Amino acid sequence: MTRRNPSSRLTAAAADGGKAGQIKAAQSVARTAAQEVRILGGQWKRTPLPVPVSAGLRPTPSRVRETLFNWLGQDLSGWRVLDAFAGSGALGLEAASRGAAEVCLIERDSQLARSLQTVVTRLKASQVQVQQADALSWMRQPARAQAFDLVFLDPPFDDDMFVDALRAAMPCVVEQGWIYLEAPRAMGDQPELLAELGLRLHRHGQAGMVHFHLFQRVAVAVA
Repeated sequence: MTRRNPSSRLTAAAADGGKAGQIKAAQSVARTAAQEVRILGGQWKRTPLPVPVSAGLRPTPSRVRETLFNWLGQDLSGWRVLDAFAGSGALGLEAASRGAAEVCLIERDSQLARSLQTVVTRLKASQVQVQQADALSWMRQPARAQAFDLVFLDPPFDDDMFVDALRAAMPCVVEQGWIYLEAPRAMGDQPELLAELGLRLHRHGQAGMVHFHLFQRVAVAVA
């Protein structure tokens, strides 16, 4: 019978324990990464934002937000901004951090809306309002006409409401204002649709399966 060296057993156990520890640490990092994002610039730079567990919630990745705000310019002082499918609020709160004068966060899910209000209260962000509402219905109200300089659209990918979201958002934006859209496919290669809406594609990018677009309103939509 071969006798194993007790020290070798201890070494093997330590190795197994080390691997288990590494796996546990990696899982912890993954959970943390999935449960918060950080504001990238402005007065709240590096501030963490919670990402509640919610079906379909997919915060805009940091590198996409960084690209977007490079396109828009780093200073949004005085801008009026709508984050129509707010989710974690990463887009709208990033705009507020960079000087936007008014930011409206629209979120249909009651849990997410409560989480957004908690964050806004913690930041003492008096320029930010949270409303629990259906984004499409909210934007379609006549009172929203040309109320915003910038509208963020990041609708649920499973619902395929991207064209409807553009149609609803377009009248909300001032002439020469901006609409940002995330979608699982490129949406800027539809000249007839863009001409009908009075939009032009300013910039387009892709990160993994996500296409992100920045449109500019150039004319009043055709009835």
